Order: sequence, then C-alpha cells, then structure tokens
Amino acid sequence: MSRLIRGQILIAFSGIVLVGVFLFSVAVSRTTVLVPDVGGTYIEGVAGAPQFVNPLLADFNQVDRDLVALVFNGLTRTNSQDEPEPDLALRWAVSPDGITYLFSLRRDVRWSDGELFTADDVIFTIGLMQDPDFPGAPDVANLWRTVRVDKLDDYTVRFQLQQPFPAFLDYTSVGIVPRHLLATVTAQTLTTHSFNTHPVGTGPFMLSEISTRRAVLVPNPRYFGRKRPYLTSIEMRFYPTHENLLTAYQAREIMGISDVPPHLFPQVARLPDLNIYSARMSGFYIVYLNLQDEDRSPFFQTARVRQALLYGLDRQALIDSALNGRGLVANGPIRSWIWAYDPDVRQYDYDPDQARRLLEESGWTDTDGDGIRDRKGVALRFSLLVGDDLVTVALAQGIASQWAQLGVAANVETLGAGLGDRLRTHNFQAALAELVLSGDPDPYPMWDQTQIEGGQNYGGWDNSKASAAIEEARRLVDREARKTLYSEFQRIFADEVPALIIANPVYTYAVDREVKQVQMAPMVTPSDRFRNVADWYVNTRRVIVSQARQEHLTPLPR
Repeated sequence: MSRLIRGQILIAFSGIVLVGVFLFSVAVSRTTVLVPDVGGTYIEGVAGAPQFVNPLLADFNQVDRDLVALVFNGLTRTNSQDEPEPDLALRWAVSPDGITYLFSLRRDVRWSDGELFTADDVIFTIGLMQDPDFPGAPDVANLWRTVRVDKLDDYTVRFQLQQPFPAFLDYTSVGIVPRHLLATVTAQTLTTHSFNTHPVGTGPFMLSEISTRRAVLVPNPRYFGRKRPYLTSIEMRFYPTHENLLTAYQAREIMGISDVPPHLFPQVARLPDLNIYSARMSGFYIVYLNLQDEDRSPFFQTARVRQALLYGLDRQALIDSALNGRGLVANGPIRSWIWAYDPDVRQYDYDPDQARRLLEESGWTDTDGDGIRDRKGVALRFSLLVGDDLVTVALAQGIASQWAQLGVAANVETLGAGLGDRLRTHNFQAALAELVLSGDPDPYPMWDQTQIEGGQNYGGWDNSKASAAIEEARRLVDREARKTLYSEFQRIFADEVPALIIANPVYTYAVDREVKQVQMAPMVTPSDRFRNVADWYVNTRRVIVSQARQEHLTPLPR
C-alpha cells in the first residue's frame, strides 16, 4: 500500500513540475521578446566582376557600384523619393541666388583605418574630378570643373557655381575618398593604385578580401551610422551571367540574387524559399526617333505620325509579355512619382483606331495592298535599333509586332556595344534604349536644343519653347516656379512626342527567407538596395521586455 502511495505522490510531483515548467515557459514567453541579434553571413551572387572599388571610377561597372555603396559615403545620398538627404554632410544651405552652397560636415566620422574625416578629404576628392586627366565619368568631371570649392574650416565647405543649377545636389552624392592615403596620387595614376582593391571608406562595411571569385565585407567598427550592422559579413560571389546566379542559388551556393532580369522572373518566382523584392527605377525604356534625318526618316518629321506610333502601342501588354510584368507604363519625360510631374498633361492610352486615323490624315495609306502604309512612293518602313540583351530585344520585337497591325514596318536590328555610338552620332532611324535618370527632374541633358551634339538629345529634338522652359527652370531655386516651367515643358513634349517613352523599369531582387528586414523603395540605381543593409539580420535572441525598451530594440512579431 505504501508503495502505491509513493507512486501516486511521485506522479503528482512530476505533474506539478511539468505544470511549473509549462507556466514558467509561458511566463518567459510573455515577459520576453525576440529581437534581431548580431551574427551570420549573407552571401549574394552578382553577374559580373569588380574592377575598381573606388567611387570615382565605379560609374561604368555595376559590381563596382555595389561594393562602393557598402564601403563609401557621399556628402549626400538619394532617398526613396529621389531627393537628396544628408550623409557625410550634417546640413547645407543655399544662397538666395542659387549660386553658393555651404555644407556643414559631420564631426563624428572616421575612416575605417581610424583617421578623422575632414573637409580636406572633400577638397581632395573634388580636385581629382576637376583634373583634366580624370578617368571617371565625363559628365561628373564636366560639372565639377565649373565649381569653385573652398575649405572654410575643418568641417565647412563652400561650393560656388557659375550659375544656378538645382540639380547640383545630385552630384554631391559621389563617394568621398581619403586624402591621407591618396595625397600623392594624380588623376592620371588613379586607375593603377592599390587603393582600388584595398579601399578605406566611411561606410557600414569594410572590404576584407577580394579576388576574381568573391569579395568579403565585414562591419566597419567606426561607422558613424545610427547603428552597426547585425550581419558579421557580406560575401559577394561573382558569376558570368544572370542564368548562373539562378543555378548557384539552386545549388545553395548563394543566399541572394542581385538582379533578376525579366526573362528569369517566372523561374525565380517559383522558388519557395526566396523572397522577391521589387522597386521602380529612375529611368525609362524609350524609343528615340531621328528628327534630324529627313531624307532617311521623312515619316518622323510629322507630330501626328509620332502621336500615332505612341497611340498604337499597348504598353501594358508589352510590359506583361516582354518584361514579365516588371515595369510600369510611363506617361511622359518626368517620372510620375516626383514633385515635377504634371498628371493633367495629355496622355496616350492605347487607341489603335486613333493611331490609324492620324496616319491616314497624314497621308500614310496602303496604296499597293502590301500591308505597309506608304506616301508618295515612300513606305512607312524603318529600322529599329536595339542592344543585344534579351530584355530590350524582346521589347523591341513586341513593339514592331504591334506597329505591324497598323501597317507600320519596323525591322528590329540588334547591336552589341555599338548602340551608344550610333545614338551619339545620330546614325539611326529609330532606336530602343534604356535611359537612366538622376534624382533631380532636370531634363536639360536629354531634351534641350544645346544637347543635340554632345548631349543625350539623340533624336535631335529642336524646340525653342521647350528649351526655354528647361533652361529657365534650371536657373531657379524655388520649387514651385520650377514646377510651373516643367509643366510647360511636359505639355510641349506631349503635343510634339519627340520620342516614345514606353515604361519605367522595375528592379527585382531575390533573397532567401533566412535573411530578414530587407526592404525595397524606389531606386535610382540597383546599389540602392543596400540603403538599409544595417538592419538586415539572420540571427535572433530572446531578451526581457524591459531590456528591449532600454536598448531601443524592436521586437519581432510573435
């Protein structure tokens, strides 16, 4: 009997213990929270290979730009609204006439080797870009050569422009390099310096290893940002093509795919462990029409024909088919999400009947029944140049197919690296390209009369009223006054249709579900995906609620 009682007591005691453990675990779960923790490596695959991990030389290589975004800072950076915000600069002030910019620099910044960041670094960096032998982007160099730069003290820099230029702040986002390491370097010898593979920056990460296969970055312990990264390292692995990235992810070699082109999107989207992030890009897919060559392209000289070509494009269908939905219909030369856009300007929704009417009113009919419109013995037939990447080729073929339904014959001609030269020399009839824009809406480089030669006005649009509005707007500081002038420019553009703006591209980024807190917002360049990289994490820990509050930790959802 006593043995039975002892057994019952033991069972009862065990039950009490189990209940106690359960209640304790419930209590802990209710008095503690899960928060991100330091640790873990994120491995990303990128298509391409690095050349110069130097912000002054990175414009021509996306891999370089990605690494630079993690290692360096500019005086400013572009936010998700395509507007400048402080980075190494604490603040800035602009004179009423828009000529003088006074920058106050942060005093809490050190280079990753421990040296202080000062105005001397800013003066030195800009001096390299002003040098006649500067090997970097020509447009950047041309701008800085017109600017006088003065050091007022260790943390104050003054920029004096020759004339007002509101888009100037876009150029202050270029990464600053350390004078103490490069003081003996000239612009002419910059490309051969060891700094390009062993950089020292002020950004959230430092480059600890680089080879033809990979780059390894570790947190910068001296980073001035509001918090240091959770990740203990980021590894970028280099592959020849985007297709290789998909294969590498499926083989578990990488955790993220840096750029998912539209033709691979359906395959990537089917992978269950990948999170897909998308962001609209500051640019356009655009069809340039040669308005200067009347002999070869007489049909483009009439606005009604150009209007008809735009009315005849079902741009959403093109996005869905050629881009696998990775784009947004673009209505005009100003991005629809920024302050300068005028939504009341005439738009060209798909209307093939209106397109046919405009062509017929312009005298373009099919007189010989061959399916191609003609006028006075000239067929409405032209070549449509395009680069050799799969996305733009598919888009060009879709455009040509839709125009064929109108009796317009566009013969798609694929080029490699020669497309840029053909555009610059106006040696084309029509050409499909992707135009990348900066943060400020200033359309001067693309559409002003003065930019027909030497600029990006590739079609040769020569409109004095549009140019007058553009030029006056870039001399003004007041945003509302600029907006009024940009509305005038957009109205003229919509009536004239000097080029056919098709879509804003959408950038697609794929990251394994293991990596948390990745966020996407509208981007100027793909490197902007690292804007909040300090928040990314793979590890978590449990802390009591009071500790989370005290350390300003954000609890994760239960």
